[in-house]
Amino acid sequence: MREFINVLRRFVPPYKKYLVLSVVFNILSAVLNIFSFAALIPILQIIFKTGDGKAATGWMAWDWGNAQEVLMNNLNYYVNTLLAEHGQTTTLLFIGLFLAFTTMLKTGAYFLSSATIVPIRTGVVRDIRNQLYRKITALPLGFFSEERKGDIIARMSGDVQEIESSIMSSLDMLFKNPVLIVAYFTTLVFISWQLTVFTLVIVPVMGWFMGFVGRKLKAKSIKAQSLWSDTMSVVEETLGGLRIIKAFCAEEKMRQKFDRINTGYRNDIMHVNIRQQLAHPMSEFLGTVMIVIVLWFGGVLVLNYHALSGPTFIYYMVILYSIINPLKEFSKAGYNIPKGLASMERVDKILMADDSIKESDHPQHIQQFEHQIELRNVSFRYGDQWVLRHINLTIPKGKTIALVGQSGSGKSTLVDLIPRYYDVQEGEVLIDGINVKDLGIQDLRQLIGNVNQEAILFNDSFRNNIAFGVETATDEQVAEAARIANAYDFIMQSEQQFDTNIGDRGGRLSGGQRQRVSIARAILKNPPILILDEATSALDTESERLVQDALERLMKQRTTIAIAHRLSTIRNADEICVLHEGHIVERGTHESLLAMDGFYKRLNDMQNLG
Repeated sequence: MREFINVLRRFVPPYKKYLVLSVVFNILSAVLNIFSFAALIPILQIIFKTGDGKAATGWMAWDWGNAQEVLMNNLNYYVNTLLAEHGQTTTLLFIGLFLAFTTMLKTGAYFLSSATIVPIRTGVVRDIRNQLYRKITALPLGFFSEERKGDIIARMSGDVQEIESSIMSSLDMLFKNPVLIVAYFTTLVFISWQLTVFTLVIVPVMGWFMGFVGRKLKAKSIKAQSLWSDTMSVVEETLGGLRIIKAFCAEEKMRQKFDRINTGYRNDIMHVNIRQQLAHPMSEFLGTVMIVIVLWFGGVLVLNYHALSGPTFIYYMVILYSIINPLKEFSKAGYNIPKGLASMERVDKILMADDSIKESDHPQHIQQFEHQIELRNVSFRYGDQWVLRHINLTIPKGKTIALVGQSGSGKSTLVDLIPRYYDVQEGEVLIDGINVKDLGIQDLRQLIGNVNQEAILFNDSFRNNIAFGVETATDEQVAEAARIANAYDFIMQSEQQFDTNIGDRGGRLSGGQRQRVSIARAILKNPPILILDEATSALDTESERLVQDALERLMKQRTTIAIAHRLSTIRNADEICVLHEGHIVERGTHESLLAMDGFYKRLNDMQNLG
């Protein structure tokens, strides 16, 4: 229960007014229910002629010490007055109308109490999804290299849905049923404290059975949700690798893998649901047993000891039966909540994940890049393995620096340190003499444009992809960026021109077209620093020529850091740095590096031979 209270403390405070309204309407509903059922006593007295004439000799003044006696006397007095004035059948009609009117008020209050919970339920689930999305966009890239995309999607979909159906659906039960239980229990004590004390001996036994099954549920739920994540991961991998699956005739292998994981999830969720279905039958049975025992003991009090009248005992049983349903609903919440808490634990692995890329408490704000980028004695590692060691590199404004080397030599990691996608473990990265850790993250990244080997586009129109991140861009500026990037012609030839949707990840475009759209996006951003990460390596010769032409226009008057496998694309760089096993082993111009007859010369010779 402590975990559940913590969840409420985190997410419910913005909706306190709805919570207060719900409690008020629940109290009103409980009070009206008690008074409406009180009409049963005079109805039974009239029908079975069991009225107590002594109790109705006159109207008694209120006395807290004898509240029960005063209420019963005045009720009988009022009913007897009606009987004397209007007769039995008319009095029954009056009492029946009173019962119908109070029931209408009670059901109205009941509806309002449930309706005021709905904004809390839906609002909390929306807030959790928003927090998850904000956290996902805020977390460093390193977090996602250790997590599967399918698992993250499962947490945003399946786990949040489970929180809604388990925890949030229990809010109504938890804020309504305790009010009803307290109100009904107070009434039971008021009618007969002896019978109520006897009832209390039985209730804890029922509660113990409920808790025993509920404790087993949470562990199973955690395992089931984990297998759901595995299922989503296989689906995500299949959609991303469908071409390879078909090329290697691996459809059956993937089907068997999915079936194995899906069957495991089905078996675990089946056990959870079967145990959950036990809640209602168990509570129904235990409730009936309790009623039978109380009926026997109450009969003894009525028949042998005359501790209370027959109609009053029936009213007691009606209220007791009314308390059973809130207790059953309360026990159902006890089954549902552990499932939701299991999902909340998985969601919290994202919400509570450490964001290692933190902005300084008092960041420096810069709007322009004036002088140089400097990597000073930089070392970086993933886990325990060093990827870069003792890197010293100065990139003056307006110069083009190329990074070459074998795959895994640390080129992409090096350029990822400049916009702070990762933070260095040793040394520092400086822009205009300021450590990037001291700069505002948004200010830093506004200075930098990226064109990657894989053009990352969104399932949207050409216009929105090119203007991505530049909210104030006009149609003319978007079109001009497309012209500079050699993308204007093929965009204008599409069905709806700049409003044409390019499909998921730009799937309706060729590789060269996707790359030119991403270059147009970088041109429109107009950053002073440009990072090119193998921007042409995946293209055919004709597309490479068009893209290279667009890149050369983009690089004009910009500070450029270019990663390249094809050395022909960086021959004109102001300086070429050769990385090998995390170290810069050679640097210079294309001609000077060839003259060294070292790593660069061997790379160049291998490409020429190819």
